[in-house]
Amino acid sequence: MIRFLPFLFIIVFQGYGLSVEKIFYLMGTYSTIDLDNPEDIRRAYKYLRKLENKMSTYLAESEISLINRYAGIKPVKVSEEIVEVIIEALKISEKTYGYFDITVGAYTINHVRKGLLKKEEALRLINYKDVVVNGDKVFLKKKGMAIDLGGIGKGYALERVHDYLKVERGFISIGGDIKVWGMKKSIAILDPLRESIIALFVNREDLCISTSGNYHQDHIRTQNRSIIQVTVLHKNCTYADAYATALFSMPEEGIKRFLNENEDVGVFILYKNREVYVNPTFLSYCEKFKIVE
Repeated sequence: MIRFLPFLFIIVFQGYGLSVEKIFYLMGTYSTIDLDNPEDIRRAYKYLRKLENKMSTYLAESEISLINRYAGIKPVKVSEEIVEVIIEALKISEKTYGYFDITVGAYTINHVRKGLLKKEEALRLINYKDVVVNGDKVFLKKKGMAIDLGGIGKGYALERVHDYLKVERGFISIGGDIKVWGMKKSIAILDPLRESIIALFVNREDLCISTSGNYHQDHIRTQNRSIIQVTVLHKNCTYADAYATALFSMPEEGIKRFLNENEDVGVFILYKNREVYVNPTFLSYCEKFKIVE
């Protein structure tokens, strides 16, 4: 039996599953929580919902919404989780030459979603260097700026819930992001345009999987229109999520440079002509890897 994970373009083949599995709606997409104990599933869901309530920009009183509301006005006191995810995001912005930038919210939120800014004005406000973190307070230097955690929040949530649960094995997915530990899963990557399987593999070890692409909505600004999607394998889900977003946005020379500098990042890139690029690190995380013609 196979399970299609909605909005993932990843298929997880059953047969390696645990005794209990539940599907929830979290963070604007579907989440699968597969754990031994029903009580652990309940704990995981409640913890993930708590993080969503802090990070979601669709909730007016979330901590991220408050940071955005007071952009250019005053710092906002936030929780330890929000400080941590923002600091991690700023580090990743440096490592990805600015192609990953949580201040893209000026465009995705204040221009595209709310229509508060003209496109050119919104684009000028995207600059992660204008985010100030001082202790437990976060400040955006300019009015109109906004933080959007859409490219890192789900991965961060997976990493946090894994640490919170402290269970030996499990599988949790949120949209295009997966955390699997203490067990193995047979996984397929889909070609979203042809709706067919392009690759198969089994995770060799505890692993995070993240897929980015613009097949549902134009939410990632990219300089490389030949790429359909990027799938990243990494040991840390926060980084897997953000790296997938960044790599999808980069031109080819940027991708090559980044992968040369970050040998712990496994990448599978699918191009519009159905050609693929798979780096050695991706293969090192896999067993039984196979390209499907």
